[in-house]
Parts: sequence; C-alpha cells; structure tokens
Amino acid sequence: MAMAIEQIKAVFIDLGDAIMIEETEIKDDEQTTLRAEIYPGMGDALRQLKEWEYLLALVADTRPGTYRNVLRQHAIYELFDVFAISEELGTSKPDPRMFRFALDKLQLEPEVVAMCGNNLARDIAGANALGMVSVWTHWNYRYPTTPRSELEVPDYTVRSAEQLLDLFKRDS
Repeated sequence: MAMAIEQIKAVFIDLGDAIMIEETEIKDDEQTTLRAEIYPGMGDALRQLKEWEYLLALVADTRPGTYRNVLRQHAIYELFDVFAISEELGTSKPDPRMFRFALDKLQLEPEVVAMCGNNLARDIAGANALGMVSVWTHWNYRYPTTPRSELEVPDYTVRSAEQLLDLFKRDS
C-alpha cells in the first residue's frame, strides 16, 4: 500500500504528455525535439513543487536532446535533481531500472516517491510495481484510459497542473 501524500519527498514525472504537449513538437531529421509547448501551468507547478522542497526527477522514454531542449526552452531544466532517460539508460518504462536509477541517485525508497505520468501501462504500472504512489496525468486520450490490470490502476488522477499542485500542496 502506498504511503500518504504527506510522506512524499520526491515527485518523478514523465515528459511527453505530462509536461510537454507532444502534438506541438518541432523535430529535426533525427527525430529529436527542438522545441515544444508545455501544458498550461506546468512550468509554474514544477517551480512550486521545488519551492515546497520536493525533489524532482524526470523519468521519461525520450531522446537526450529532446528533454534538454524542451526543459531549457521553458526555463525549467534546472528544477530537476535527476534525469532517468530511456535512451541514456538503455531501457524504457515500465522497466524498474528506469525508476531505480532515479531512486538510487536521490537515495530514496519507493514508498516516499510519487510518479506522475500519462501512460497507464508504462508510468502507472511501473510505479505501482515498485510501491511508489502513482499519479495519472490524464490530460488527453492519446493512450488507453482503461487499466488492463491492477498494476495499471493509479492511486490518483489529475486533469490539470492546478490539480497536480492541489494533490501535493504543502502548508508554507
């Protein structure tokens, strides 16, 4: 059973369709995203999470240049404490190595981490398998929206950056 949100020390988050709006990507010939828009309020939400002293990790199936370009474009790259990127690690979610890399770098146990992502089969199942709190960022319908197994059932569902912040709100 996942711990309560009050016990969370770190927020792991996916890039595509969690922070970045995939339909807005402008890519080069190698399919690295040069620039893209982010979901309304996500930049401010990440800054607020950092102000509330959460550790932040990007746990994403993406190209190295893509996350650097997009996060720097929106001045949010520096907010992240660690990057667990599929092409850099040679695997992809839901492989536990993606999550464990970030957990190890931050020296945290899964129970005090929330994983936020848009894909039930990758983000939610991967987080749940390790005992992390799972938060489904349900911004759109690009991926299946019905869990196919117990592992794909999220602990929480949010539909906006504002709801994401409400979930992790800490009294100042």
